[in-house]
Amino acid sequence: MGLVEEKQRWERFLNVWREEPPKGAETERVAIWKLNKATLWYYPAVNKRYATPIYLIYSLINKATILDLYSGSSVIEALVNEGFDVYLIDFGIPGYEDKDLTMDDYIVKYIQNGAKRVLRHSGEDELTVIGFCLGGTLAAMYASIAEEPIKNLILDVAPIDFSVWPTFSEWIQALRAEELGFDRLIETVGLIPSRHMEAGVRIITSPMYLSPFLSLLNKANNEPYVGKWRAFRRWTKEHIPMPGGVLNQLLTDFVRGNKLVEGTMIVDGKRADLSNIEANLLVIASTYDRLVPKETTMKIMDLVSSEDKTYHELPGGHATLTNNGKLPDYLQNWVPERSNPLY
Repeated sequence: MGLVEEKQRWERFLNVWREEPPKGAETERVAIWKLNKATLWYYPAVNKRYATPIYLIYSLINKATILDLYSGSSVIEALVNEGFDVYLIDFGIPGYEDKDLTMDDYIVKYIQNGAKRVLRHSGEDELTVIGFCLGGTLAAMYASIAEEPIKNLILDVAPIDFSVWPTFSEWIQALRAEELGFDRLIETVGLIPSRHMEAGVRIITSPMYLSPFLSLLNKANNEPYVGKWRAFRRWTKEHIPMPGGVLNQLLTDFVRGNKLVEGTMIVDGKRADLSNIEANLLVIASTYDRLVPKETTMKIMDLVSSEDKTYHELPGGHATLTNNGKLPDYLQNWVPERSNPLY
């Protein structure tokens, strides 16, 4: 690279920080139901080919922008282009008045009620559920108590087994032994601020958190790459507050008790027994994911009653499901083959 090109590369790298972040893909959608801060969005298929609707459940840590990041890299866009009607339960941004919300509330009040409206709106009698990250944990819990017929369940980098977290094993052991506790802090704060959620993610993912900046510097003259980088960077800054009730439950029932794996988790008076899950199951993990290590996702394969179950490992970090505007091959084949075709 010559001196002029090198100077341009550095100038482009430095200018990125002064530019307005790009907007998301904004795939056509309409709100069909709202409750508190939550909204159920409907994304109609471009040319509908499959009757089975797809119901997306995202995490409680970030906004769901990553699912519709930008045109050409959007899970939702890829699904509607494939011929599926897509629904997304957007939990919204909780306020201090929501500090006592628990995972039970999210599962029953939002996810389950949302699923009922998906079935009613679509006119179908079964659905495909896809859960991402902590949303995948919620999806698995929901599927274990669901009265609604779930035909397919896809869990993308979803933590299930909290006893095998290699990244912070000493911290987890201390929490489990009650040598380390945040109960009083959670009770005092009530709603965990978004900046604290972001800091927690940064601690877990460092030093890999620095690698995107090095990649940007290396490819600053590649404008398409810069555009993609800026869109992804926007999403990484979109952390949302977490209700203290949810965080307390995560620490108590999951980190300390590992109740979902042990079969002792109770949701709305029902035992969230993973063996109740009989849906076709696809579990996706990533080899180098520090936020949700693959060891935390694999256990569910042994606990469900599904006859059709597949584990797929990606050679990357915290995974997404798009590939240059299309679904990757393993998903592009898996979902249509297990959905009801219209013709």
